[in-house]
Amino acid sequence: MYRSDEEILKDIENNNTATQAFKELIDKYKVKLYWHIRKIVISHSDTDDILQNVFIKVWKNIYTFKRQSSLYTWLYRIATNESLNFLKNKKNKFFIPLDLNKMLIEKLETDPYFNGSDADKELQKAILLLPEKQRLVFNMRYFDEMSYEEMSEILNTSVGALKASYHHAVKKIEKYLNIKLNIYE
Repeated sequence: MYRSDEEILKDIENNNTATQAFKELIDKYKVKLYWHIRKIVISHSDTDDILQNVFIKVWKNIYTFKRQSSLYTWLYRIATNESLNFLKNKKNKFFIPLDLNKMLIEKLETDPYFNGSDADKELQKAILLLPEKQRLVFNMRYFDEMSYEEMSEILNTSVGALKASYHHAVKKIEKYLNIKLNIYE
């Protein structure tokens, strides 16, 4: 069982306990952040690289954390931004327009670490076809079970806009799966 974020942060502020407390912070959040990032970038190796960058950024900036939001929210915001910047940089790396969604679906298809069923894979494809914001909102709400208020802090978007994004995402996923799985209402 992990200590509270407040206890961990207090120990990070103490030079004698900072390293051990930061290791505890990593242990507490690495799995959740890994899967959050993985849903955005798909690739296991890219996720590992981004997760490492997230914790480096957290270590460098932990002393400036103002505690206006929860530590959890702050970490997710950093992980989200690092993931989106990674995808943006990947897209800008090529001189020709890159269909990012298509590239992510190809990664999903060839991912040796994906161990879900065919239905899971089709759901992931449907999610990857969503616009970036809808994909983020859907993953955070559906898989991470975040409240709209938490997502609002992380994404700096109104609760109403997030609810609309989630609703549109669900409708698009349902439509894709109905067509793909030949289900008719």
